[in-house]
Amino acid sequence: MTLSIGSYVVEIRTGRVGRVMGHVGPYVQIRPLGGGREWDVEPDGVREATSAERLSAATAHVNARSRGEVP
Repeated sequence: MTLSIGSYVVEIRTGRVGRVMGHVGPYVQIRPLGGGREWDVEPDGVREATSAERLSAATAHVNARSRGEVP
């Protein structure tokens, strides 16, 4: 499966949701939905996020920001 840049994915091992920012060597680079440091995952370690997973992750980030937990 080839993941296009900008697609939303879930890291299978951790359940973290992010956006594909690029491909370097054998890895997919993912950035968290609210921004922040990218991390690398092997392509078979991610899957496309469902609409519900994207919405849940975005809502969690907005709630954390409103509580002052993230900038």
